[in-house]
Amino acid sequence: MVHNHQFRPNPKERWIMEASVKDFMVPIAKFPRISDTATFSGAVMALERANEEYLSGKREQRILLVTDSENKVVGKLSPLDVVRGLEPDYEKLVDEQSSVYVEKFSYVIQPMKEQTTLWAKPLDDLCAIAKDILVKDFIQPPKSSQIIDQDANLNNAFHRFVMFKHDSLFVMDGKKLIGVLRFSDVYKEIGRRIKESCGL
Repeated sequence: MVHNHQFRPNPKERWIMEASVKDFMVPIAKFPRISDTATFSGAVMALERANEEYLSGKREQRILLVTDSENKVVGKLSPLDVVRGLEPDYEKLVDEQSSVYVEKFSYVIQPMKEQTTLWAKPLDDLCAIAKDILVKDFIQPPKSSQIIDQDANLNNAFHRFVMFKHDSLFVMDGKKLIGVLRFSDVYKEIGRRIKESCGL
């Protein structure tokens, strides 16, 4: 006699799959901000300060949200964006969606060393250029693949993280930006629940 067994996922595993993006997102109020009229040097200093505060436990997030003259969030700022600001042809050299690899600087720097003259420029020249560059000159507005509704499930978010190599997604409530979903936060929670379910 053949039994037709239907696979039934563990309730905890099913909760993870069915969880909404809003269950994992971080409200935008928790992120430090920087104006899109800030200079390049201001952006570098702001990123460094945000990172120091994050490492010291004074701040929960180190991603900088970029705001326009109406205080509307128009993007986010990362070290990769800073490099983009110095190299006009940056988009031709490095996949624009590869910010998830920003910690692995060899991934970013090596092709630039080989294909551009950026690193051959005297430091004084780079500093002079930086004084004339504003954040709004190089910040990239969110692409459609980086925007997700708060009620979307995690399967949808995972697809965007994997297919487009985003390190974070902008979470919307209708047309209003309400938070940011970071891959690192989602991965940490999934790992925690796997350990919990498996008794690891």
